[in-house]
Amino acid sequence: MISCTLKTFPGMPAVHCAVLAAFVPLLGSSLALSAQTPTPPMTAPGTRTTYQPVFRFDGYTTTYAFGVNERGELQQIYWGGRIAPKDPLPAPKSNPEHASFDNSYNNTPQEYAGWGAGLFQEPALKVTFADGNRDLVLHYLSSTKPDEQSGIQDIVLKDIQRDVRVILHYWMDPDTGILARWATIENHEPKPIVIEQAAAAAWSLPPAHYTLDYLSGRWAGEWTLNREPIQAGERVLESRRGSTGHQMNPWFAISRNETADPAGEEHGDTWFGALAWSGSWRITVEQDQLDNVRVTGGFNPFDFGYTLKPNEKLETPVFYGGFTQDGKGGASRLLNHFTLARILPTAPNPKPRPVIYNSWEATEFAVTEAGQEALAEKAAALGIDRFVMDDGWFGQRKDDHAGLGDWYVNKDKFPSGLKPLIDKVHSLKMDFGLWVEPEMVNPDSDLYRKHPDWVLNFPGRPRTEQRNQLVLNLARKDVRDYVYGFLDKLLSENQIAFLKWDYNRNWSEPGWDQVPVDEQKRVYVQFTRNLYSILGELRAKHPGVEIESCSGGGGRVDLGILHYTDEVWPSDNTDPLDRLTQQDGFTRAYPNQVMMSWVTDSPHWLNARATSLNYRMLVSMEGALGIGGNLNKWSAQDMATAQRLIREYHLVQKTIAQGSLYRLISPTNGSEFAATEMVAPDRSQAVFFAYVHSTQEGRGFPRLQLLGLDPDTQYAFSSIDGSAAPGTPAQASGAWWMNHGVDVNLRGDFQAAMFRLDKR
Repeated sequence: MISCTLKTFPGMPAVHCAVLAAFVPLLGSSLALSAQTPTPPMTAPGTRTTYQPVFRFDGYTTTYAFGVNERGELQQIYWGGRIAPKDPLPAPKSNPEHASFDNSYNNTPQEYAGWGAGLFQEPALKVTFADGNRDLVLHYLSSTKPDEQSGIQDIVLKDIQRDVRVILHYWMDPDTGILARWATIENHEPKPIVIEQAAAAAWSLPPAHYTLDYLSGRWAGEWTLNREPIQAGERVLESRRGSTGHQMNPWFAISRNETADPAGEEHGDTWFGALAWSGSWRITVEQDQLDNVRVTGGFNPFDFGYTLKPNEKLETPVFYGGFTQDGKGGASRLLNHFTLARILPTAPNPKPRPVIYNSWEATEFAVTEAGQEALAEKAAALGIDRFVMDDGWFGQRKDDHAGLGDWYVNKDKFPSGLKPLIDKVHSLKMDFGLWVEPEMVNPDSDLYRKHPDWVLNFPGRPRTEQRNQLVLNLARKDVRDYVYGFLDKLLSENQIAFLKWDYNRNWSEPGWDQVPVDEQKRVYVQFTRNLYSILGELRAKHPGVEIESCSGGGGRVDLGILHYTDEVWPSDNTDPLDRLTQQDGFTRAYPNQVMMSWVTDSPHWLNARATSLNYRMLVSMEGALGIGGNLNKWSAQDMATAQRLIREYHLVQKTIAQGSLYRLISPTNGSEFAATEMVAPDRSQAVFFAYVHSTQEGRGFPRLQLLGLDPDTQYAFSSIDGSAAPGTPAQASGAWWMNHGVDVNLRGDFQAAMFRLDKR
């Protein structure tokens, strides 16, 4: 057995070592091979190998193991709670045939199965060879030892006859037990092959009764948590839209029903995963005819056909997977801690996000130097850290019909450029941020009139506009260089600390006629690779600049984009009641640290719901706090309320952003109540929020029994906003707060309270 108890990435540059497992596949799409792996004798189908290695990865409370079975296939044999080093692992042995309709190859849980030899389940890899053959059977060829610096281990598979190889890459995080998996597909054949389907990884679970969680939505209705039993057939989670998509997010969690508590929130075996890819993607959750469950994820095979010439290779995205016995809440905490420590560009110690003011709802497109300066003065009076000017500052941008693509400062609005406004913002002790939408173009723009061929299109076919704009084909090098060039110029010439990077439509007509026909479908990969490369180069050249990923809300949120951006915009819907359920779903997969949460005006523009400023502020204080309302219309009392709560937020922000999140009462399924708790990593502080939708029949708020505290530590209790019941002690042990709990006085409609505990 080859044991692989992995360590961190010693000695690597911080911005890259944070997520080497994610970063390496993002470097390029199709590269010439510099060397070939030696080829030992291959095993033919049905022959027994004399050496059957087993590979084992241990991290935190998880063990993952796989090995080579008697046919030479790479077979998963264990994924679950950590077992002792000397405990026996099941021998890799192919499963028997089940009647004549389900052969052994189909029934065996392979790590990375090729489509061939009678496979009816979802394949990890499907190809067509130059002679029309489509049979691909992958057997173990060789392996490496874990790299001393990165901890990455490679396993090489090869087709039983053709010289197509797959290098499977593995790295396990010792602190969370999360396993990173991805694949490199190499063509050593004398002629091209077409990759029709390519997964990053496939995960397997043995027969049991399971429940699947996943996140779905739409514009202004993202982050809906779906929970359903896994049944026979496939549940397909996907985006065909060219980007991650509002409609589905590339995350899943699977709980074993027999071991979970009724809600499965804090107890029970839970497996979870997230795909680090910002383009079209697909995850299939499949229960086969023998009740085995397989999860396969990677590039979306819809309209996919990636031609690999001889001695070229394709790297897939990374698929992360983890396990916990602490239920769905434990799964989200592990993944969120992993994102903070390994994924974000400033990992392992990201700073809590600045409190921002954004001018969009105050001015929309009607930005002027004087108007923005007046808003900046009001924002500074609230204690804001960052002032962000939104859309309307560039080109001939008077509305959303024109100007996208022309990234020069509008001289009518800013006669002396952006510098006077930026200087004003700096004089008010705030830094300056700016809205951009680099991947888009309006047909009514100088750029489009000069380069109509630069957009995604099929020549001679209609060009579908959405929001009066088209999508630039970022897969093209000239387009990629143009986008990088104007952003670099903008950042070089102005003291800009932050870019709100928007992306306001999905793809249509994804053509790329400047390359040969057999290469045109590479657009799905190369577009996203070039996006990552632009973001990476900008961050390297302008290391002080922070970036938000925005796509009309949650249209591009995933672990791929989060390796290059500091925060994301979860939804255009800032209604606080809607945000409670959205935030509940969002934090299943992503940490509070990256969840930008604006306070906007009441009644809300979407639902016409009226709520108090206290309620709106407290809901938004669960994430990265921002103010987006029209300060020109705020009263003196509103300003005073916001000032007070922003001061309080700064005192507890790190605990909220980076602590362990516990969902005490879920707001989903029409609940009258909601409550969440965040505990600092060292358990020195806890912050908890309580909300009531509407009091009915005089019922009081449920007692909150807190979680995650040190039972032997004394904690002082204080109210930030709201009141606890009479008799609540000023100080008590963690055991008291967890076992006895807190009674909260909340009655009425849309009421909120916020409290803190501090170690004494």
